[in-house]
Amino acid sequence: MPTPVVLTIAGFDPSSGAGVTADLKTFAAHDCYGLACITSLTVQSTRGVKRVEPLPAKLVSETLDELRRDFEIAAVKIGMLGSGAVAKVVLRFLQKKRMEHVVLDPVIRASSGKPLIDGAGVAVLRKMLGLAEVTTPNVAEAAALARVRIRNFEDVRNAARRLHELGSPNVVITGGDFDGVSEEAVDVFFREDGDYEELRGARIASRNTHGTGCAFASAIAANLALGKPLHESVATAKKYVVEAICAAPGLGSGKGPLNHFAVLRH
Repeated sequence: MPTPVVLTIAGFDPSSGAGVTADLKTFAAHDCYGLACITSLTVQSTRGVKRVEPLPAKLVSETLDELRRDFEIAAVKIGMLGSGAVAKVVLRFLQKKRMEHVVLDPVIRASSGKPLIDGAGVAVLRKMLGLAEVTTPNVAEAAALARVRIRNFEDVRNAARRLHELGSPNVVITGGDFDGVSEEAVDVFFREDGDYEELRGARIASRNTHGTGCAFASAIAANLALGKPLHESVATAKKYVVEAICAAPGLGSGKGPLNHFAVLRH
């Protein structure tokens, strides 16, 4: 079997905890070959995002077209897009070449609160929902995309249903940063058949959580590229992130990066 090729379309984090470098490490840990289209440059570290500089939309468009012509891409993971202009060319790329496995991680704000995409870009993200096999927002991102308030766990389920109604066949709202459930990290998985599932796990007391959303979405994309069904891909990705947090190297003075290769110890 040839090595599956997985493409990440996301921003560049110079600390390598999130963004394309973290995605590429995740792909490699799953024995996939990673391609990367950088959408924006950032000034950031484990202490937070200081500046975001989106790349020219034409450059992003040309990069995607060149990669599409050269590789047979098995799955795509979409992360931080940085601007409405860049989001539009990514949308056109997805519309032009419909791919079976697209994982949309709708990055809207940094954990520090800094916006990572403009209002026009959020509107384009809503249009992407129907082109993704699964969308993986955190609670804040789900609230912004679905235009709802999330105050309790029932609101999380309602937001997942709303995103499904807006076009995403499958939705996983990650609950690791949601205070509504204290002792467990509960992800809400709204499936294409209209049913809910709660993916429960112990809440890990760790400061090393930088880029967990990126790793989760990338791990799903890699597992889909390997031929696993969506449900198995989501469950496997959740376990991968937990292990990566537990084995984190403890680097930096803020929210440290994961150990993306912890799974290889087995």
